[in-house]
Amino acid sequence: MKSNKRWIYLAAGTLTLLFLGLIYAWSIFRTPFSELFPDWSISQLSLTFTISMIFFCLGGFAGGLLSKRLSIRVRMLISAVMLFVGFFAVSLVRAEAPGSSLVMLYIFYGVFGGGGVGFAYNGVIGTLNKWFPDKVGLASGIMLMGFGLGGLVLGSVVNSMIGSMGLLAVFRILGIVIAVVCAMAAVIIKSPDAEETAQLAVLAGAGSKQQASADVRNYSAGEMLRTARFWLFTIWAILLNSAGLLVINSAANISVAFGGTAVLGMIVSLFNGAGRIVAGNNFDRFGRKVSTIVNNAFMLGAGVSLTLGGMTGKYIFILCGLVLVGLAYGGCPTITSAYINKAFGPANFPTNFSIANFSLIPAATIGPMISSALLESAGGSYDTNFYAIVGFAVAALVMWVLLNKASADE
Repeated sequence: MKSNKRWIYLAAGTLTLLFLGLIYAWSIFRTPFSELFPDWSISQLSLTFTISMIFFCLGGFAGGLLSKRLSIRVRMLISAVMLFVGFFAVSLVRAEAPGSSLVMLYIFYGVFGGGGVGFAYNGVIGTLNKWFPDKVGLASGIMLMGFGLGGLVLGSVVNSMIGSMGLLAVFRILGIVIAVVCAMAAVIIKSPDAEETAQLAVLAGAGSKQQASADVRNYSAGEMLRTARFWLFTIWAILLNSAGLLVINSAANISVAFGGTAVLGMIVSLFNGAGRIVAGNNFDRFGRKVSTIVNNAFMLGAGVSLTLGGMTGKYIFILCGLVLVGLAYGGCPTITSAYINKAFGPANFPTNFSIANFSLIPAATIGPMISSALLESAGGSYDTNFYAIVGFAVAALVMWVLLNKASADE
């Protein structure tokens, strides 16, 4: 096995996820759509993103179920078709037909776009983790950094294109470009064959402090769902993700409210990417217990720092809090990928990982819902949101203690 082969695959996978991460950049499209369709309400537009996240999870689940029947090449080609149809069809909406156009947006951006991204996301991560049994945390972190930064890195380019070419023309271009990227990934990325898998197993046993993959029990999805540690870990992840979402969607506004600039509010996105690498490195070096408590400490520190900023009005505390929120929120998906692989085995990882990703749905509901309610009751003050972050982080710490006990018992 050539030593650099897996790194080439990792680079291709990360680039693919960078483009797929544009699905998270709905905020870039929301304002142009509201201008094109002034009759659409904010809640109707927001529902588009909710649908896309639900079908992202469902697409990942479908990809996991099909991972043993279809090669990575076939799955990536299916994703390419879904994303081409989804994005290109969005460009066919018409201002003179707002009702049917809204349904088209839900179907083609939400169902085809979200589902296609989830299908490809599962295929890329599930395949590439097989190449890095000794560095599953690092590999997951690099890939998920690309996915998390997709909206930030490419979002400004897309925004400029919308200004110069128009919203619907941009969707036609994105449909073609993303489909081409997925098709290229289908050609480049491959699963390790039997000989390469054996060599990688030896590498994992020699180079990792974790248990060699040959000694790990491979849980089926049903077996995993019957373990207490899966549910405790899932609740831990939901709590931390919900805490992050209390401020992430309003980071720019928070920055401005305390004397900073909207640009500095984007620091959350930058450290969201960095947090994925930090968490992956911690997982590889120290394991689940240390990597999760460090992530928990980041979120607790974020809540405390933001609270101090709210009490004193000093921007340095707000800035530190936003940095820590980014690190903690970014670390969660990396730890989830690495933990599911290590704790429940690589054989059924695509399916098990897709099930774990369903934790995104309650987090994406709880965080923004509580944030909006607290902002409204506090008359626009963010202080109660900052207190809530501390509360979520403390609750996650309780889950961490229970998870340690359940992991020792099983």
